[in-house]
Amino acid sequence: MTTIHITCGEPVAAALDAALRDAGRAGRVIALHDELTFGPLRDADESADDRVAFWQRVGGATEAELRGEAAIFDALEEGDEPVVIWHAHDAAAQLALRRVCYRLRNVPQRLNEVRLCADDAAATPARVATHLADAAPISVLRITRLALEWQEARHANGETRRWRDNTFTSGTFAELDALIVDIVDAARGEWLSPAQIGDALPRRGAGFAVGEPVVLWRLRELAESGGLRVRDDLHAARAPGSADTASRPFPAAHLFFPR
Repeated sequence: MTTIHITCGEPVAAALDAALRDAGRAGRVIALHDELTFGPLRDADESADDRVAFWQRVGGATEAELRGEAAIFDALEEGDEPVVIWHAHDAAAQLALRRVCYRLRNVPQRLNEVRLCADDAAATPARVATHLADAAPISVLRITRLALEWQEARHANGETRRWRDNTFTSGTFAELDALIVDIVDAARGEWLSPAQIGDALPRRGAGFAVGEPVVLWRLRELAESGGLRVRDDLHAARAPGSADTASRPFPAAHLFFPR
């Protein structure tokens, strides 16, 4: 029987697929693309509509990916294959783990896990291969607890979700915006990229990783509200108060954010 391996994101999935081939082991690898750290969750298991609408506004996972994931979860419930969840100790992966446990809580004998550490972030086939033998069953008691925590996260339905001290807490985009402004202030007029801001956010206490699409979205929102002035290195800076200072698209490569 084919084992289904589930990962959070493409890098680990690609490395795992290669590691399985190199080891001559059969297995189907599924990468989840929906960053559950952000956006509405209340109806996530009944319909993909809210998640699709959110990411269309932000510019992250595509509608095809999100609706495909909804179909994947439905298929998992109907199947009988053993499932291995590969998860790191971060907000997105821990939410994905809880979601899978919730959806398969009635067939706990199918559920297994591999715990990844921070050093596995490189996600090379050789690194992932060292964990192939680590897959272990998840106890019924733990599955029940994780499924309940997923239900609690859905019910809270926060704008963001932090993972700290093995606990999820809800946050707001306003809190994320305040951290972004602090990072920009600390740069003292230096050029910053969305990637630099995203890398700095966990160190500033965000409690989750923030990818470039979300950073760019929040920068647009901040610029539109007057919280930041944004210009790119290919165009002259617009005067404060220009009607379209922040509404036009701007390149992600080089951004400057004076207060």
